[in-house]
Amino acid sequence: MTNLEKSSQKITLALLASQSLFSAAIIITFTIAAIIAVELAGNNNRWTGVPSTLVVVGAAMVAYPMGYFMDKAGRRIGLSIGYLFGVAGALVAGYAVILQSLPIFLAGIFGLGLTKGVIDMARYAAAEANPTHRRARAMGWVILAGTVGSILGPGLIEATGNMANRVDLPTLSGPWFAAALFFALSLVIIHLFLRPDPQVIGRQLAALEPATDRQTETGGRAYREILRDPNAKLATGAIIFSQLAMVVVMTVTPVHMHDNRHALGAISWVIMAHTLGMFGLSFVTGWLADKIGRARVILIGGLILTVACLTAPYSNSVAWLAMALFLLGLGWNLCFVAGSTLLSDLLQPEEKGRVQGLTDTLMNVASGGGSIGGGLIFAALGFTVTSLLTIFIGLAPVALVIFLRPPQQEVVLEGVSSG
Repeated sequence: MTNLEKSSQKITLALLASQSLFSAAIIITFTIAAIIAVELAGNNNRWTGVPSTLVVVGAAMVAYPMGYFMDKAGRRIGLSIGYLFGVAGALVAGYAVILQSLPIFLAGIFGLGLTKGVIDMARYAAAEANPTHRRARAMGWVILAGTVGSILGPGLIEATGNMANRVDLPTLSGPWFAAALFFALSLVIIHLFLRPDPQVIGRQLAALEPATDRQTETGGRAYREILRDPNAKLATGAIIFSQLAMVVVMTVTPVHMHDNRHALGAISWVIMAHTLGMFGLSFVTGWLADKIGRARVILIGGLILTVACLTAPYSNSVAWLAMALFLLGLGWNLCFVAGSTLLSDLLQPEEKGRVQGLTDTLMNVASGGGSIGGGLIFAALGFTVTSLLTIFIGLAPVALVIFLRPPQQEVVLEGVSSG
């Protein structure tokens, strides 16, 4: 194994460990955020989508400037700043639950949005540190870290709530203080072990790969020029629409179950199934994207998203909702991993941070609108209408693959055969 391969492996493992802690923090907070907001607003369901919307607003605001910053300062410093946002946001939200203050709680949620906008770009760091023929698999392993949150989440919510009760704090404040601890541990891992910086490895790998036309331009291309490539349109669309479809249904499901008198434990298990779908098969998704091509995986993901939105309203049972939310997460995973990898394939080193950051900004703007819109539709028309309307969003990646017919998938397959 060469020194470059060892560095790539070390970077991937460090990202896997930090993302595992990040996912645990996110699942225990996102599961209860909408419920807390509704209760602090006087049991008003119109506040259902507000926490998710604030998260994506924060993520949208920070993704592009942090992507640009990472181009200059590197991934390690950028991701470290992201985890600092998380520590602050979780502590503020937990304090707000103690005070029973909705404005302070929403301020903490916004801080978590800043964190998510930065840390979501860790997947690109994994891709940057690996060659083309292993890029999707490396990204898949990092995204797989979300499984940790889905497994530990239900137990952590109850355990941290009990710990809060023992010191005379509100039950729902405990998960926020636990999240702050997890963010702090992730910060330590990134700061100590993300060396050399993935950006440095990415430039070394780019120098070893055959030159292409897009690599001859110094300073990188303008975003409009990049989007002239059908693959760039497909990658961007797959990321945006899969995120939008997933967020709309995921946001309203906990409140829908709460309204139907499901216990917090049952809600947690459904969200666990959803996050298992989002992350649990990521290594398979990455292998498929490297093996059969990014576009085919996006097509499969869009079809699964559509099935999930169609079946979710059929029954209010915990088992049925868990199955539907698992499929929702799996469809998102296929589109997200393949789309993100395809975007990384197209970019030269000078373009990566700013273009990936801008793409994530567009993703979060779209899902923010969908989150608040989904909450309003849910409050007015119910869970069934909200889910069925989301079918059209889930079909968007399918339409992009069919109508764009991206021509460059054979490049990925050649990389596999040569690897």
